[in-house]
Amino acid sequence: MADAAGSGRELLAAAGVLFPDGRGRVLLVRLPYDRKHPVAVPGGGWDPQDGSPRRTAVREIEEELGFTPRLGALACLDWTLDHHRPPIAAHLYWAEPLTPEQAAAFTPDRAEVGGWAWLTPDQAGRALPPRLSRRVAACLRAPRAAAPLELEDGHPVGQALEHPTPVPAPAYTGETGLSELSAHWPPGAAPAPPADAPPLLDRATYIASLPRIRAKARTVFTDRAGRVLLVRQRPWDLPGGEVPYWTLPGGGIEADRELPRAAAAREVREELGWTCEPGRLLALDWLPGRAADPAAVRESAVLVYLFDGGTVADERFASIVLAEEELVEWRLCDPVEARALLTPASWARTAAALAARDRPGGPAELVGGHPAG
Repeated sequence: MADAAGSGRELLAAAGVLFPDGRGRVLLVRLPYDRKHPVAVPGGGWDPQDGSPRRTAVREIEEELGFTPRLGALACLDWTLDHHRPPIAAHLYWAEPLTPEQAAAFTPDRAEVGGWAWLTPDQAGRALPPRLSRRVAACLRAPRAAAPLELEDGHPVGQALEHPTPVPAPAYTGETGLSELSAHWPPGAAPAPPADAPPLLDRATYIASLPRIRAKARTVFTDRAGRVLLVRQRPWDLPGGEVPYWTLPGGGIEADRELPRAAAAREVREELGWTCEPGRLLALDWLPGRAADPAAVRESAVLVYLFDGGTVADERFASIVLAEEELVEWRLCDPVEARALLTPASWARTAAALAARDRPGGPAELVGGHPAG
């Protein structure tokens, strides 16, 4: 379905980094500005000039801890809903283990990081707020080859359910006792801000100031011959109003009220008249906005989820009932024809999703249809 204007489709994006050491511990930091939940994973919010969440993660570590990390695989993407703020697409990356010498060379921004500590998985589970605790625990318990995990509110979904399910989050203790574990963790409560410090924004004003992205959910269906199902949107949906526009079935996620899997199922039902549950998450594609890429089609960045619809029997295609207000026609395309009909980025994304069907592990992490890195 075509995108519609309105804040209901907008969400926040963030990226954090899991730094392991050689003893099975992970690095957590203290947020001096968050008195309710001061313990966190290093990282922060996406900026429109960031070309990808991976770039957000690197920038945040450079700003917070004063060095450039070497990132590994995307560990998970967690979509969270909350009545008190817009939804968040939270990316969590693995980093190469830090040596004691690297950790000793931290030059933290004291406004952003008031302390740090290496914690065991159990200690981290108690110190982190419950949703973040579930997210980190899922990444720590699953095999690295399964990454990235698909999470919803910290809980594994889709293919991620095949791996060890994290136990319920332990009792939340926050930073209690952390000053006894780390010489870099300040004892007691956070110090009061300096008298000349600018006033903090209230929560509502702060959240309203954060940049937003959009998200889409699309589904890859093929027939027994391996041809992929494409649909053509009505020309009025295009800036020029005349050029045919082919794409995979799917469309915008109603971010403030549904999760990506629910959106994929709804879009297939509305566009094709089929009732089916999405299969594996095959790919995650980040499309930068104009602030990061002047040649981009859209102002805001877009995150695309590509789900597997599986191999469909020939007779079922005859049951397609197109949403006439949205779509003009459908077609089964071999790779040559699909590549000719789709935009270069859309074809690259589709090809990556098809390739992901034939290999184990989590979804492909893409930027503009191409492998992130």
